[in-house]
Amino acid sequence: MSSPASGRRTRTARLSLFVLLLVCAVLAAGALVVVELRAGRPSAGEPRCVVSTTDADEQRRRHTLSSEQAANAALITAEAVRRGTGTEAAVVALATAMQESQLVNIDYGDRDSVGLFQQRPSQGWGTVEQVLDPAYATEAFYDRLAEVDLASMSVTEAAQAVQRSAHPDAYAKHEGMARAFAGSLTGRTEASLNCVLADPEQPGDPARVAGALGAAFGTAAPAARAEADHVVLPAPGTPTGWAVAHWAVAHAEQLGIAEVSHAGRSWVRADQRTTRFAPAPGWVESTEAHPDGPPPAEDVVVVLASR
Repeated sequence: MSSPASGRRTRTARLSLFVLLLVCAVLAAGALVVVELRAGRPSAGEPRCVVSTTDADEQRRRHTLSSEQAANAALITAEAVRRGTGTEAAVVALATAMQESQLVNIDYGDRDSVGLFQQRPSQGWGTVEQVLDPAYATEAFYDRLAEVDLASMSVTEAAQAVQRSAHPDAYAKHEGMARAFAGSLTGRTEASLNCVLADPEQPGDPARVAGALGAAFGTAAPAARAEADHVVLPAPGTPTGWAVAHWAVAHAEQLGIAEVSHAGRSWVRADQRTTRFAPAPGWVESTEAHPDGPPPAEDVVVVLASR
């Protein structure tokens, strides 16, 4: 028979083990939350695209996406420009896609949900193949958003009216990012998107870039002209010119773009720059990037990487 002291020691040991397991569970849960909050964001040193904003308290905020996310954000926002729906529709679309897929065109999801907006073929969004086409999925989202009274709804209410999610309040947490990138990618904020990228792996194709620009913006922008090593979009005006310029920066990694110029400013990819532009690529005066003569300020000029 064990003594009372031995019994107390046993109970104390069991209590200590229980507390230890409870602490470990809490820490594990915390780790999962951190992973969830960081998921989809680029790690240090990876290609990334950044828009900086200043909030009501004059605090500077940096909103960062991977180059893949930024390219999808540019595709989504270009559709708003093409339709003339305004910046608010783009904000709703970006917040929705960030919540649903983290702006990545995934081929899985809850039940039969797939794609950027996690649309369900069984709910009338289209076939699996259609919904996995980012352009189709984006058009389908804006078609349904057009039936929503944006003026009377918050971002998360408008998103929920389209998506009918089981988590109706989840979209609100992405509103800051969505407003920053929507403002930049619709051209409302000038020279505001900066992508920090690795050296191009392949040379760019001017015809491919011109075709992609036409598909993205339709008649909302002038027809792009493909030259030997660059693409010119003649005099698109404001804010369309900056929308196109930022679209090109967001697609620089995918399309082998080395430089974008508009309205007297030039974004130059890292490998094309000299130490006078250190420490990172970004928008500079075109006269600084091209001392021997800058591109026409009224045009958008996209220079492709060469072999």
